[in-house]
Amino acid sequence: MFDLNEVDRLGIYVDGADEINGHMQMIKGGGAALTREKIIASVADKFICIADASKQVDILGNFPLPVEVIPMARSAVARELVKLGGRPEYRQGVVTDNGNVILDVHGLEILDAVALENAINGLPGVVTVGLFANRGADVALIGTADGVKTIVK
Repeated sequence: MFDLNEVDRLGIYVDGADEINGHMQMIKGGGAALTREKIIASVADKFICIADASKQVDILGNFPLPVEVIPMARSAVARELVKLGGRPEYRQGVVTDNGNVILDVHGLEILDAVALENAINGLPGVVTVGLFANRGADVALIGTADGVKTIVK
């Protein structure tokens, strides 16, 4: 373990995903650590995603999209997420490591992940969204019944 403030770059970051598509874009944050995961991914030279075949999808959005929100903005952000076509649900009893709350957005068919990531991140009160489209994985190691399938961006 180290303090991220004490390093400029990471050579490799290895983590999982809740969903990953063929463009190496992911939904992450089911464990409510999406902001820290996104920060670490942003300073990594190479991002390796490890997932089983059930996480590999053609279109992102079957897994609810986590959005970390400042508590006082929860309702305002939820209303904006509805306008974007989602059904946000407050993840009760969960407080992130940063002291914020999570809205899980259901019912999205994410066809343009970059545009949606940028739109949600631009909402006042949003800390970050669990879409990793602007900084997707460089390599995916997908566990299958026949072994590990390696996908390189």
